Amino acid sequence: MPVHQMLFRPIDILLVEDNPGDVRLTQEALLEGKVLNRIFIAYDGVEALDFLHRRGQFASAPRPDIILLDLNMPRMDGRECLARIKNDPDLRSIPVVVLTTSEADQDVIRSYDMHASCYISKPVDMEQFMKVVKAIKHFWFTIVHLPGEGH
Repeated sequence: MPVHQMLFRPIDILLVEDNPGDVRLTQEALLEGKVLNRIFIAYDGVEALDFLHRRGQFASAPRPDIILLDLNMPRMDGRECLARIKNDPDLRSIPVVVLTTSEADQDVIRSYDMHASCYISKPVDMEQFMKVVKAIKHFWFTIVHLPGEGH
């Protein structure tokens, strides 16, 4: 891909989150600023895996550059979803940022054991939540070299 096209390619984000309020806040925080991105939403682990495998309504879904994953969701929680992503040779290279309300040591340890890229506890305060998402955006989209960049 020519350099001029690479610079303007949007970063595709899969947000896996069942709380509509957190979805809205995350979208707002990610859309602010200079980094061009597209946000796709899955409301549980089942939808996330359908998106990642391009099944059903997600047949034309792009491969996300990064996944923001909540742990506590209906149908298939983030723990099971993370395990399936990281056990799949076609998906395991996608960075997964666990963004969840859980501060339980066992969730932190288990997430890293399953190769989460990082684990961040969601602040309860809306302003702090926005700051955390903006910090994620700054770190992952301006500092870190994501898979697929430059190809």
